[in-house]
Amino acid sequence: MRLTRFLIALALVALPAAANAQSAPPDREAIEKIVREYLMKNPEVIIEAVQELEKRQASARDQAAQQTIVKRKAELISDPGTPVGGNPDGDVTIVEFFDYHCGYCKRAHPTMQSVVKGDPKIRIVYKQMPILTPNSRVAAAGALAAARQGKYMEMHNALMEARGELTKDRVLQIAAGIKLDTDKLAKDMAAPDIVQQIDRTLELAKALGIDGTPAFIIGNKVIPGAVDASVIQAAVAEARKG
Repeated sequence: MRLTRFLIALALVALPAAANAQSAPPDREAIEKIVREYLMKNPEVIIEAVQELEKRQASARDQAAQQTIVKRKAELISDPGTPVGGNPDGDVTIVEFFDYHCGYCKRAHPTMQSVVKGDPKIRIVYKQMPILTPNSRVAAAGALAAARQGKYMEMHNALMEARGELTKDRVLQIAAGIKLDTDKLAKDMAAPDIVQQIDRTLELAKALGIDGTPAFIIGNKVIPGAVDASVIQAAVAEARKG
């Protein structure tokens, strides 16, 4: 309906010259009738217009994201509070935004493991983006706290492989299973700098236009969703070309 009104308005704007030449205002009802009849006979025009609009909006989002990536590159790839995996000295960095309660993130986890295993020059930056449930933030804090005991990757893998709600008790249970000091972990989970780290990541994701998980940044490109390994590998290859 809004598209129809837009087309009618466009027709009304386009007709003043003709109307002036005839010294008479355009007949709005007649124009509306013509536009509606045209759309009824050619409904594919609406689909084409919507597709073109979506294409332009996506292009605008991509351009804005690329500008933000360049502007905030240091926060993305070298924030000292963000855990790093893979090869710390790798030639290509993959920034992963995720939520430990996200089923798609859990599905993408083995894919990322296989990509890293197959390419020893990949560096991964793990950005906690807890957006799905209140306990998502609990799990994110648990993972960051585990990093203080030198066991981020063990905790990350365990949380990704866990099923069900990741309450604080469940997070501590998982931590105990990988031999973490759970008393220290519980204390560190509430540390102001860990809380601030999560807040900064959420703000960064918003600035990048990332509103769902998982999402990956490779080079200057944002790749949303649990994509196949081939998509990640192609983006890595492109980033290596510069």
